[in-house]
Amino acid sequence: MMLTLEQAIRTRILNLAKERNLTINKVSMLSGMPHTTLLLFMNNETHDPRISTLLHICEAFNISLDDFFKDKLFNEVKAE
Repeated sequence: MMLTLEQAIRTRILNLAKERNLTINKVSMLSGMPHTTLLLFMNNETHDPRISTLLHICEAFNISLDDFFKDKLFNEVKAE
């Protein structure tokens, strides 16, 4: 199944949250970013998250950016 980069990022965030029993609200709290920022992206209302935003999200999951993108989901990404 081919995914856009945005879809893969959203799916990865949801998978990590599920693995850790975290809500999106809790992820935003742990990342130190406003809940609305993450919620708007997760609801497909904003696009192309900044790398700094992804870094904050990774901090919430206690992983590196490298670990975030080391997932088979990103092998399926297609150019938009």
